[in-house]
Amino acid sequence: MSVKEDVLNHVIDIEGGYVDDPSDSGGETKYGVTIKVARAYGYTGDMKDLKRAKAFDIYDRRYWKAIDGDKLADLSAPLVREVFDTAINAGVGRSIMFLQRVLNVFNRGGKLYADINVDGVTGPATMNALNRFLIHHDEYLLLRALNCLQGSFYIELAERREKDERFIKGWLVHRVVI
Repeated sequence: MSVKEDVLNHVIDIEGGYVDDPSDSGGETKYGVTIKVARAYGYTGDMKDLKRAKAFDIYDRRYWKAIDGDKLADLSAPLVREVFDTAINAGVGRSIMFLQRVLNVFNRGGKLYADINVDGVTGPATMNALNRFLIHHDEYLLLRALNCLQGSFYIELAERREKDERFIKGWLVHRVVI
């Protein structure tokens, strides 16, 4: 099984089946795919009938490609799992911005590699900085830092929107992991 297949299937397994929780801002979901996203990717049926293969296709097209998952997977399977998971739960741009922020604070004041723009795009500068980071630091340091930002994001969501307090434990237990 490829890294992509492993990562996407893992997320689909965690997300589970059909959910229509009125407290969830995403509305109806199946395998973690919201109805809005499903419609944007051509699915017109009842969300209860969304097939796993369609969810996989949506995750691939909307999130994996957007984070440049194949390139990230070539560098680190644990890293691409983290970046992908954050992308589907907090947004693609935010996920990449988290990565870019972490890369910038571990460049030793620009001695290891230049600061990069925090723009939410996995471009050549981000990939170069990531390559340089991995030469000088352990990938698990990067994962810990990314999890700190992800966990902080979820806590801030729950602080802003009281209805999200009911989800915070699940987010931290199932999403903020190394």
